[in-house]
Amino acid sequence: MAFALCMMSASAQILKPKNEAIDCGQVMYRIPVEAEFEVINTSNKPLYINDVRTSCGCTTVSYPKTAVEAGASFKVKAIYDAKQMGHFEKLIGLYSDAQEKPLMLTVKGVVVPEIVDFAGNYAFTLGDVKADKNNIEFDDVNRGDRPFQKIHLMNNSGKPVQPVVMHLPGYLKGSVSPSTIAPGHSGVVTITLDSSNLLDLGLKQTSVFLGMFPGDKVSADKEISVSAVLLPNFEQLTNTQKAMAPQVMVSDSVLNLGAFNGKSKLKGEIFITNTGKSTLDIRTVQMFTVGIKMSLNKTHIAPGEVAKMKIEANAKQLKLARSEPRILMITNDPRNPKIVITIKTQ
Repeated sequence: MAFALCMMSASAQILKPKNEAIDCGQVMYRIPVEAEFEVINTSNKPLYINDVRTSCGCTTVSYPKTAVEAGASFKVKAIYDAKQMGHFEKLIGLYSDAQEKPLMLTVKGVVVPEIVDFAGNYAFTLGDVKADKNNIEFDDVNRGDRPFQKIHLMNNSGKPVQPVVMHLPGYLKGSVSPSTIAPGHSGVVTITLDSSNLLDLGLKQTSVFLGMFPGDKVSADKEISVSAVLLPNFEQLTNTQKAMAPQVMVSDSVLNLGAFNGKSKLKGEIFITNTGKSTLDIRTVQMFTVGIKMSLNKTHIAPGEVAKMKIEANAKQLKLARSEPRILMITNDPRNPKIVITIKTQ
């Protein structure tokens, strides 16, 4: 039975679900899949579930027919009959005598002819699960882009987990499929970047955390590092402006500082030359990791001039780096707005 969607604020809800949406992940064709929601009566008196409506006849729902006491929780079980290939998202409206508008629940997933698991290496640990990576980098992002990256998970613990991405800043969104990962089964975390919410050019870094259940505590063993590089926009430049633009040239894109051999620090230099026809502006200079210090003798380089960048690597701090040591420069050279200098040590 079709029904109109009704929206209500979380503060007005008397029926509160533990999860408003359940992602079933990959579902085998013609094999019904069950999603179980836990809902709480947050009012101070009993209530009755009057009706349950679904967005299609392919979803059946079971729910309590007797009174739900104040403060009590109950189960709502939805079964989706997977007779159609591809992605699905089905809505369930739960009506009660305690509130005018229904509680909306969602069941989603993808129906496939065969379950396909990730064939790569789970080299990292995030909480109770293994992962193929714990670091995500969004490179060369332009304003308006919405790139995404995936982290593959394997639950090698002895209990089901319900992973949730926590401490997301406003420019990131995270989801996990399926919502519950059984022991010995795999799942996928998807991290999406909304570049329109990035304020500054250059490197933006943060950490998010993969909880093993909603409300889990943040800890270092659940950390996922996320970085994004937002590039300047030169689309409005005319051909004449491009011909008169600055042009950056660096002496090395990879700086090998050699071996520490007991030393606490190593030092090196990079030379930056402007071979263009107007002033080269170094708009930002940032480090991708800890353990690297940098100084630049000028950030505005006239045509034909050379700037010197001094670089220092710290042996103790580099041991804490989660990714390769690099220096990022954002310039006003429309041909080469992003310069990355990789630092090599032994």
